[in-house]
Amino acid sequence: MHLPRRAAHPDSNDDWSSERLLQFLAHLPVDFGTVAVFFCQNDPGMCDDWDATGGANGAFVFSGHLTAATVPAEGETLLGAVTALRPHPADVPTAEPVLGRLGGEPDWMQGDETPDCSSCMARMTFTAELEEGTDFATSANFGGGGRGYIFHCRPCSEAAFLWQR
Repeated sequence: MHLPRRAAHPDSNDDWSSERLLQFLAHLPVDFGTVAVFFCQNDPGMCDDWDATGGANGAFVFSGHLTAATVPAEGETLLGAVTALRPHPADVPTAEPVLGRLGGEPDWMQGDETPDCSSCMARMTFTAELEEGTDFATSANFGGGGRGYIFHCRPCSEAAFLWQR
């Protein structure tokens, strides 16, 4: 699944000169709705996808009942491989790999980069942290061993995503 998004092209002086497709990363059901996260995987390493406000990421809050979209009659419609994430209580042991967490405080790898809401300019609330994963076919590309961080602003129904390594 891809989402059209205008993002900066690394070889351009015009920050919004080229169309890019953002790759679907995560669909997170949370108490205020659902957060869908997308990030640029065009020429990995060439998009500013580590920057929550650089234009190479998309995080969107949806509220209410969601239904699946109609599958297009042609074109690429399936991901080659996927990983299903399931919430698991932190205080209960599990044999499954842990690929992140919901809520709490971010465990920053570099330093605090909590984004401000683009609508009200308030500091956003931490929502989730994602690990890259252990399977090359389904792991996210956070620069090799990085973590993704998802934030939201409840009053504005805005969300943001960034990663660090």
